[in-house]
Amino acid sequence: MNKTFISQVWQNHQMDYQLPSAKDCEQFLTELLGLLFPAYSEKNYQSQEDIEIHVRELQSQLFQLLLISGVEDDLAVKVSKQFFQAIPSVYAQLLLDAEAIEAGDPAATSIQEVLRAYPGFFAIVVYRLAHELNLLSIKTLPRILTEIAHSKTGIDIHPAAKIGSHFFIDHGTGIVIGETTQIGNHVKLYQGVTLGALSVKKEMAATKRHPTIEDNVIIYAGATILGGDTTVGKGSTIGGNVWLTSSVAPNSLVYHEPQLKFSSNI
Repeated sequence: MNKTFISQVWQNHQMDYQLPSAKDCEQFLTELLGLLFPAYSEKNYQSQEDIEIHVRELQSQLFQLLLISGVEDDLAVKVSKQFFQAIPSVYAQLLLDAEAIEAGDPAATSIQEVLRAYPGFFAIVVYRLAHELNLLSIKTLPRILTEIAHSKTGIDIHPAAKIGSHFFIDHGTGIVIGETTQIGNHVKLYQGVTLGALSVKKEMAATKRHPTIEDNVIIYAGATILGGDTTVGKGSTIGGNVWLTSSVAPNSLVYHEPQLKFSSNI
């Protein structure tokens, strides 16, 4: 093999990329999920004291991940503490999401089924945890966490997106929710929905590039909604396979009407 290439690879391996390993990130996420929901847990807690000890262990794990990510010691201490202080409110939000899924899906038989078997809920859990880190001005680690969920579910939610309460993802595979997306309360998305940008030019990085979805909106499978100036008004329904780049008024029904052509040979 070309020696110049080997030399370049060697140099790459000597560089400090300041990234925690995928294994360590996934372990932290798995244990955190298990702390919040027994359905995800591999631990057998014997007492409340055991839980308190585990929380301290997880806080230490987060601190180490932040250090490896290049966060300064003092900030890593502060972020680790603030993140776990926020966990009770995040947990309360997640229970509302689970209730929305159980109430809105005829196939759901219980909250426990939602917690254990619904990929949409798993993606929401990871998003809400990653979003909390993003709010604390941590950027790389939240992306790693949401990419773990993306790889497991096919649901891609940027941790900086803003999503309200009672969020419901049904089926979910292929959903993309971009960085500057804003989603209100009681919104329901089906598989293959894209909430994306009209342009991916680098100079637009600091602008709102993704749509706003107001309260009580349903977006059916395969719909694509693009642009930072695009708003879907509250109470609207967006049908399957709709391509939308302009705003719609509240309580609108937008649908794609296929053109049918019949062959004379049939």
